[in-house]
Amino acid sequence: MTIHWCGTGLSAIPGLRRLIEAGHDVAVWNRSVDKARNAVGDLTKNIQAFDAKALAEAVEPHDVVVSMLPGDWHVPLAEMCIDKGANFVSSSYISPEMRALNEQALERGVALVNEVGLDPGIDHLMAHHLVAEYRASKAYSAQNDISFTSYCGGIPAISNAFRYKFSWSPLGVLKALRSPSRSIRHYSELNVARPWDAISSYIAPLPSPESFEVYPNRDSLPFIEDYQFDPAWKIKEFVRGTLRLNGWAEAWQDVFAEIETLEGASGEARLKEMSDQFWAENAYGEDEPDRVVLFVDLKAEKEGRTVWHKTYAMDAQGDMRGTAMARLVSIPVSLAVEAVLNREIHAGVTPAPHDPKLVARFLGEVDKLAQHMQVVDHL
Repeated sequence: MTIHWCGTGLSAIPGLRRLIEAGHDVAVWNRSVDKARNAVGDLTKNIQAFDAKALAEAVEPHDVVVSMLPGDWHVPLAEMCIDKGANFVSSSYISPEMRALNEQALERGVALVNEVGLDPGIDHLMAHHLVAEYRASKAYSAQNDISFTSYCGGIPAISNAFRYKFSWSPLGVLKALRSPSRSIRHYSELNVARPWDAISSYIAPLPSPESFEVYPNRDSLPFIEDYQFDPAWKIKEFVRGTLRLNGWAEAWQDVFAEIETLEGASGEARLKEMSDQFWAENAYGEDEPDRVVLFVDLKAEKEGRTVWHKTYAMDAQGDMRGTAMARLVSIPVSLAVEAVLNREIHAGVTPAPHDPKLVARFLGEVDKLAQHMQVVDHL
Protein backbone atom coordinates (compact mmCIF):
# COMPACT_ATOMS: atom_id res chain seq x y z
CA MET A 1 0.00 0.00 0.00
CA THR A 2 1.28 3.43 -0.97
CA ILE A 3 0.93 6.70 0.94
CA HIS A 4 0.35 9.53 -1.53
CA TRP A 5 1.37 12.66 0.38
CA CYS A 6 0.11 15.78 -1.41
CA GLY A 7 1.64 19.11 -0.41
CA THR A 8 5.02 19.90 1.11
CA GLY A 9 4.32 23.28 2.68
CA LEU A 10 5.93 24.45 5.91
CA SER A 11 3.52 22.56 8.18
CA ALA A 12 3.82 19.25 6.30
CA ILE A 13 7.47 18.27 6.46
CA PRO A 14 8.10 16.58 9.86
CA GLY A 15 5.23 14.12 9.45
CA LEU A 16 6.17 13.37 5.86
CA ARG A 17 9.80 12.75 6.78
CA ARG A 18 8.70 10.54 9.68
CA LEU A 19 6.72 8.24 7.36
CA ILE A 20 9.53 7.97 4.81
CA GLU A 21 12.14 7.30 7.50
CA ALA A 22 9.88 4.59 8.99
CA GLY A 23 10.15 2.70 5.70
CA HIS A 24 6.64 3.25 4.34
CA ASP A 25 6.07 3.36 0.59
CA VAL A 26 5.53 7.11 0.14
CA ALA A 27 4.89 8.99 -3.09
CA VAL A 28 5.32 12.75 -2.72
CA TRP A 29 3.18 15.07 -4.82
CA ASN A 30 3.73 18.83 -4.87
CA ARG A 31 3.04 21.70 -7.24
CA SER A 32 6.75 22.59 -7.16
CA VAL A 33 8.95 19.52 -7.51
CA ASP A 34 12.03 21.59 -6.60
CA LYS A 35 10.52 22.65 -3.27
CA ALA A 36 9.59 19.07 -2.49
CA ARG A 37 13.10 17.91 -3.32
CA ASN A 38 14.55 20.55 -1.01
CA ALA A 39 12.30 19.27 1.77
CA VAL A 40 12.65 15.48 1.42
CA GLY A 41 14.93 14.85 -1.55
CA ASP A 42 17.59 13.46 0.79
CA LEU A 43 15.19 10.65 1.74
CA THR A 44 13.32 9.77 -1.46
CA LYS A 45 13.33 10.16 -5.22
CA ASN A 46 9.62 9.37 -5.51
CA ILE A 47 8.62 13.01 -5.99
CA GLN A 48 6.20 14.14 -8.68
CA ALA A 49 4.46 17.31 -9.78
CA PHE A 50 0.96 17.39 -8.32
CA ASP A 51 -1.68 16.72 -10.96
CA ALA A 52 -5.11 15.42 -9.98
CA LYS A 53 -5.45 13.19 -13.03
CA ALA A 54 -1.98 11.67 -12.65
CA LEU A 55 -2.60 11.11 -8.94
CA ALA A 56 -5.90 9.33 -9.63
CA GLU A 57 -4.17 7.05 -12.12
CA ALA A 58 -1.50 6.18 -9.56
CA VAL A 59 -3.82 5.48 -6.61
CA GLU A 60 -4.66 1.82 -5.94
CA PRO A 61 -7.27 0.28 -3.60
CA HIS A 62 -6.31 0.52 0.10
CA ASP A 63 -3.73 3.27 -0.56
CA VAL A 64 -3.85 6.40 1.59
CA VAL A 65 -4.04 9.90 0.09
CA VAL A 66 -2.90 12.68 2.42
CA SER A 67 -4.04 16.20 1.56
CA MET A 68 -1.86 18.96 2.97
CA LEU A 69 -3.13 21.13 0.13
CA PRO A 70 -5.45 24.17 0.34
CA GLY A 71 -8.91 23.26 1.65
CA ASP A 72 -10.56 23.41 -1.78
CA TRP A 73 -8.76 20.20 -2.69
CA HIS A 74 -9.94 18.03 0.21
CA VAL A 75 -13.39 17.04 -1.06
CA PRO A 76 -12.34 16.34 -4.68
CA LEU A 77 -9.49 14.14 -3.44
CA ALA A 78 -11.79 12.37 -0.98
CA GLU A 79 -14.28 11.71 -3.79
CA MET A 80 -11.46 10.28 -5.89
CA CYS A 81 -10.47 8.03 -2.98
CA ILE A 82 -14.04 6.69 -2.71
CA ASP A 83 -14.02 5.95 -6.42
CA LYS A 84 -10.68 4.16 -6.19
CA GLY A 85 -11.35 2.33 -2.92
CA ALA A 86 -8.55 4.24 -1.20
CA ASN A 87 -8.42 6.09 2.11
CA PHE A 88 -8.00 9.81 2.81
CA VAL A 89 -6.40 11.84 5.62
CA SER A 90 -6.27 15.60 6.22
CA SER A 91 -5.71 17.89 9.19
CA SER A 92 -8.59 20.24 8.29
CA TYR A 93 -12.04 20.69 9.79
CA ILE A 94 -14.80 18.46 8.39
CA SER A 95 -16.78 20.61 5.98
CA PRO A 96 -20.48 19.94 5.25
CA GLU A 97 -19.41 18.75 1.79
CA MET A 98 -16.95 16.28 3.33
CA ARG A 99 -19.52 15.04 5.85
CA ALA A 100 -21.94 14.41 2.99
CA LEU A 101 -19.55 11.73 1.67
CA ASN A 102 -20.02 9.55 4.77
CA GLU A 103 -22.54 7.09 3.31
CA GLN A 104 -20.51 6.58 0.13
CA ALA A 105 -17.35 6.03 2.18
CA LEU A 106 -19.12 3.46 4.36
CA GLU A 107 -20.42 1.62 1.30
CA ARG A 108 -16.91 1.45 -0.16
CA GLY A 109 -15.35 0.58 3.18
CA VAL A 110 -12.87 3.48 3.06
CA ALA A 111 -11.81 5.86 5.82
CA LEU A 112 -11.96 9.61 5.26
CA VAL A 113 -10.10 10.93 8.30
CA ASN A 114 -9.99 14.66 9.08
CA GLU A 115 -9.19 16.91 12.05
CA VAL A 116 -6.00 15.04 12.98
CA GLY A 117 -3.54 17.94 13.13
CA LEU A 118 -3.00 20.36 16.01
CA ASP A 119 -6.28 22.26 16.32
CA PRO A 120 -8.35 20.45 15.27
CA GLY A 121 -6.61 17.23 16.23
CA ILE A 122 -4.50 17.14 19.37
CA ASP A 123 -7.17 19.18 21.17
CA HIS A 124 -9.74 16.47 20.30
CA LEU A 125 -7.47 13.75 21.71
CA MET A 126 -7.01 15.68 24.96
CA ALA A 127 -10.77 16.22 25.23
CA HIS A 128 -11.47 12.51 24.70
CA HIS A 129 -8.89 11.65 27.39
CA LEU A 130 -10.36 14.06 29.95
CA VAL A 131 -13.97 13.08 29.31
CA ALA A 132 -13.14 9.37 29.65
CA GLU A 133 -11.20 10.03 32.87
CA TYR A 134 -14.07 12.07 34.31
CA ARG A 135 -16.65 9.41 33.42
CA ALA A 136 -14.52 6.80 35.22
CA SER A 137 -14.06 8.95 38.35
CA LYS A 138 -15.95 8.71 41.65
CA ALA A 139 -17.01 12.34 41.14
CA TYR A 140 -19.01 11.49 38.02
CA SER A 141 -22.72 12.20 38.13
CA ALA A 142 -25.17 13.04 35.38
CA GLN A 143 -26.44 15.79 37.70
CA ASN A 144 -23.13 17.71 37.76
CA ASP A 145 -22.70 21.02 35.96
CA ILE A 146 -20.01 20.73 33.27
CA SER A 147 -17.63 23.42 32.01
CA PHE A 148 -15.34 22.76 29.04
CA THR A 149 -12.82 25.11 27.45
CA SER A 150 -10.20 24.48 24.79
CA TYR A 151 -7.82 27.27 23.80
CA CYS A 152 -5.01 26.93 21.26
CA GLY A 153 -2.66 29.46 19.71
CA GLY A 154 0.43 29.70 17.57
CA ILE A 155 2.30 32.70 18.97
CA PRO A 156 5.81 34.14 18.69
CA ALA A 157 8.23 32.80 21.28
CA ILE A 158 9.88 36.23 21.18
CA SER A 159 7.16 38.86 21.31
CA ASN A 160 6.93 41.73 18.82
CA ALA A 161 4.94 44.98 18.70
CA PHE A 162 2.23 43.32 16.59
CA ARG A 163 1.92 40.59 19.26
CA TYR A 164 1.78 37.97 16.50
CA LYS A 165 3.85 36.45 13.69
CA PHE A 166 2.84 34.46 10.65
CA SER A 167 4.22 31.06 9.68
CA TRP A 168 2.13 30.99 6.47
CA SER A 169 -0.09 33.36 4.49
CA PRO A 170 -1.94 35.77 6.82
CA LEU A 171 -5.00 35.64 4.55
CA GLY A 172 -6.52 32.71 6.46
CA VAL A 173 -6.10 34.54 9.77
CA LEU A 174 -7.74 37.67 8.39
CA LYS A 175 -10.68 35.74 6.94
CA ALA A 176 -11.18 33.90 10.24
CA LEU A 177 -11.58 37.26 11.96
CA ARG A 178 -14.67 37.86 9.84
CA SER A 179 -16.32 34.61 10.97
CA PRO A 180 -19.03 34.42 13.64
CA SER A 181 -18.75 31.99 16.55
CA ARG A 182 -21.17 29.95 18.64
CA SER A 183 -20.47 28.65 22.14
CA ILE A 184 -22.12 28.20 25.55
CA ARG A 185 -21.59 30.69 28.36
CA HIS A 186 -23.49 30.59 31.67
CA TYR A 187 -25.79 27.78 30.39
CA SER A 188 -26.88 29.84 27.36
CA GLU A 189 -25.87 29.87 23.73
CA LEU A 190 -23.52 32.76 22.92
CA ASN A 191 -23.43 33.99 19.34
CA VAL A 192 -20.69 36.46 18.45
CA ALA A 193 -20.42 38.17 15.08
CA ARG A 194 -16.73 39.06 15.37
CA PRO A 195 -14.01 37.57 17.62
CA TRP A 196 -12.97 40.92 19.08
CA ASP A 197 -16.45 41.29 20.59
CA ALA A 198 -15.78 38.38 22.97
CA ILE A 199 -12.13 38.67 24.02
CA SER A 200 -11.46 37.64 27.60
CA SER A 201 -8.46 36.80 29.77
CA TYR A 202 -7.23 33.27 30.52
CA ILE A 203 -4.71 32.27 33.17
CA ALA A 204 -2.91 29.22 31.81
CA PRO A 205 -1.86 26.52 34.30
CA LEU A 206 1.78 26.38 33.22
CA PRO A 207 4.65 25.78 35.71
CA SER A 208 4.78 29.58 35.86
CA PRO A 209 1.14 30.66 35.35
CA GLU A 210 0.77 32.93 32.34
CA SER A 211 -2.05 35.20 31.17
CA PHE A 212 -3.32 35.23 27.58
CA GLU A 213 -6.13 36.79 25.58
CA VAL A 214 -8.71 34.29 24.27
CA TYR A 215 -11.87 34.33 22.19
CA PRO A 216 -14.38 31.72 20.91
CA ASN A 217 -13.68 30.35 17.45
CA ARG A 218 -16.10 28.95 14.86
CA ASP A 219 -19.04 26.83 16.03
CA SER A 220 -18.19 24.98 19.24
CA LEU A 221 -21.54 23.26 19.71
CA PRO A 222 -21.17 20.27 17.31
CA PHE A 223 -18.18 19.12 19.35
CA ILE A 224 -20.38 18.49 22.39
CA GLU A 225 -21.55 15.31 20.65
CA ASP A 226 -18.12 14.47 19.23
CA TYR A 227 -16.60 14.62 22.72
CA GLN A 228 -19.33 12.19 23.80
CA PHE A 229 -21.00 14.40 26.37
CA ASP A 230 -24.15 12.77 27.66
CA PRO A 231 -27.25 14.59 26.34
CA ALA A 232 -28.50 14.81 29.93
CA TRP A 233 -25.46 16.73 31.18
CA LYS A 234 -26.04 20.30 32.30
CA ILE A 235 -23.49 22.33 30.34
CA LYS A 236 -22.49 25.55 32.04
CA GLU A 237 -19.66 26.46 29.63
CA PHE A 238 -18.50 24.99 26.33
CA VAL A 239 -15.97 26.98 24.34
CA ARG A 240 -13.40 26.04 21.73
CA GLY A 241 -11.32 29.11 21.06
CA THR A 242 -8.17 30.84 19.94
CA LEU A 243 -5.39 32.09 22.20
CA ARG A 244 -3.22 35.16 21.66
CA LEU A 245 -0.55 37.06 23.58
CA ASN A 246 -1.69 39.78 25.95
CA GLY A 247 -1.83 43.08 24.08
CA TRP A 248 -2.93 41.42 20.83
CA ALA A 249 -6.37 43.06 20.77
CA GLU A 250 -4.90 46.52 21.28
CA ALA A 251 -2.17 45.97 18.67
CA TRP A 252 -4.79 44.81 16.13
CA GLN A 253 -7.42 47.53 16.77
CA ASP A 254 -6.86 49.20 13.41
CA VAL A 255 -7.00 45.83 11.65
CA PHE A 256 -10.36 45.02 13.27
CA ALA A 257 -11.73 48.44 12.34
CA GLU A 258 -10.78 48.07 8.68
CA ILE A 259 -11.95 44.46 8.35
CA GLU A 260 -15.38 45.57 9.55
CA THR A 261 -15.73 47.87 6.53
CA LEU A 262 -14.62 45.46 3.78
CA GLU A 263 -17.23 44.09 1.39
CA GLY A 264 -17.45 42.48 -2.04
CA ALA A 265 -14.67 42.07 -4.57
CA SER A 266 -12.90 45.24 -3.50
CA GLY A 267 -12.94 44.01 0.08
CA GLU A 268 -11.39 40.70 -0.91
CA ALA A 269 -8.71 42.56 -2.85
CA ARG A 270 -7.95 44.71 0.17
CA LEU A 271 -7.71 41.60 2.39
CA LYS A 272 -5.14 40.16 0.00
CA GLU A 273 -3.23 43.45 0.08
CA MET A 274 -3.25 43.45 3.88
CA SER A 275 -2.11 39.83 3.90
CA ASP A 276 0.87 40.60 1.67
CA GLN A 277 1.83 43.54 3.89
CA PHE A 278 1.60 41.50 7.10
CA TRP A 279 3.64 38.70 5.53
CA ALA A 280 6.35 41.17 4.62
CA GLU A 281 6.37 42.84 8.04
CA ASN A 282 5.55 40.06 10.51
CA ALA A 283 6.69 36.70 9.15
CA TYR A 284 8.99 34.48 11.16
CA GLY A 285 12.69 34.85 10.42
CA GLU A 286 14.58 31.77 9.28
CA ASP A 287 15.87 30.81 12.74
CA GLU A 288 13.24 32.59 14.82
CA PRO A 289 11.42 30.24 17.24
CA ASP A 290 7.66 29.95 17.20
CA ARG A 291 5.55 28.77 20.12
CA VAL A 292 2.37 26.72 20.33
CA VAL A 293 0.26 26.57 23.49
CA LEU A 294 -2.83 24.41 24.00
CA PHE A 295 -5.04 24.10 27.08
CA VAL A 296 -8.02 21.74 27.26
CA ASP A 297 -9.98 22.03 30.50
CA LEU A 298 -12.87 20.00 31.94
CA LYS A 299 -14.58 20.88 35.23
CA ALA A 300 -17.54 19.34 37.03
CA GLU A 301 -19.46 21.14 39.77
CA LYS A 302 -22.09 19.88 42.18
CA GLU A 303 -24.32 22.46 43.84
CA GLY A 304 -21.74 25.17 43.10
CA ARG A 305 -18.77 23.19 44.47
CA THR A 306 -16.05 21.87 42.17
CA VAL A 307 -15.85 18.07 42.42
CA TRP A 308 -13.56 17.29 39.46
CA HIS A 309 -11.28 19.62 37.51
CA LYS A 310 -8.34 18.81 35.22
CA THR A 311 -6.52 20.64 32.42
CA TYR A 312 -4.36 19.19 29.67
CA ALA A 313 -1.61 21.77 29.20
CA MET A 314 0.92 21.84 26.36
CA ASP A 315 3.67 24.36 25.61
CA ALA A 316 5.97 23.77 22.62
CA GLN A 317 8.62 25.91 20.94
CA GLY A 318 10.55 25.77 17.72
CA ASP A 319 13.98 24.21 18.12
CA MET A 320 16.60 22.27 16.16
CA ARG A 321 13.81 19.96 14.95
CA GLY A 322 12.07 22.88 13.21
CA THR A 323 8.97 24.85 14.09
CA ALA A 324 6.59 23.73 16.82
CA MET A 325 3.65 24.34 14.47
CA ALA A 326 5.03 22.01 11.78
CA ARG A 327 5.70 19.21 14.27
CA LEU A 328 2.34 19.47 15.96
CA VAL A 329 0.32 19.61 12.74
CA SER A 330 2.05 16.98 10.64
CA ILE A 331 3.23 14.33 13.12
CA PRO A 332 -0.36 13.58 14.25
CA VAL A 333 -1.33 13.36 10.57
CA SER A 334 1.39 10.74 10.08
CA LEU A 335 0.14 8.81 13.12
CA ALA A 336 -3.38 8.79 11.65
CA VAL A 337 -2.01 7.52 8.33
CA GLU A 338 -0.35 4.59 10.09
CA ALA A 339 -3.57 3.85 12.02
CA VAL A 340 -5.50 3.76 8.74
CA LEU A 341 -2.92 1.40 7.20
CA ASN A 342 -3.29 -0.83 10.27
CA ARG A 343 -7.10 -0.71 9.91
CA GLU A 344 -7.43 0.79 13.38
CA ILE A 345 -9.76 3.57 12.17
CA HIS A 346 -13.16 2.56 10.87
CA ALA A 347 -14.67 3.47 7.52
CA GLY A 348 -16.62 6.67 6.94
CA VAL A 349 -15.96 10.35 7.57
CA THR A 350 -14.32 10.71 10.97
CA PRO A 351 -12.41 13.28 13.05
CA ALA A 352 -9.49 12.44 15.38
CA PRO A 353 -10.08 8.98 16.92
CA HIS A 354 -11.99 8.29 20.14
CA ASP A 355 -10.49 4.83 20.66
CA PRO A 356 -8.69 4.94 24.06
CA LYS A 357 -5.72 2.95 22.73
CA LEU A 358 -5.22 5.33 19.82
CA VAL A 359 -5.77 8.39 22.03
CA ALA A 360 -3.10 7.15 24.45
CA ARG A 361 -0.68 6.25 21.67
CA PHE A 362 -1.10 9.52 19.81
CA LEU A 363 -0.79 11.65 22.95
CA GLY A 364 2.29 9.66 23.96
CA GLU A 365 3.92 10.65 20.67
CA VAL A 366 2.76 14.27 21.01
CA ASP A 367 4.41 14.40 24.43
CA LYS A 368 7.78 13.96 22.68
CA LEU A 369 7.10 16.99 20.47
CA ALA A 370 6.48 19.56 23.21
CA GLN A 371 8.84 20.98 25.81
CA HIS A 372 6.04 20.81 28.39
CA MET A 373 2.95 18.62 28.50
CA GLN A 374 1.00 17.51 31.56
CA VAL A 375 -2.45 16.96 33.00
CA VAL A 376 -2.99 19.47 35.82
CA ASP A 377 -5.29 18.33 38.62
CA HIS A 378 -6.79 21.42 40.24
CA LEU A 379 -8.15 19.57 43.29
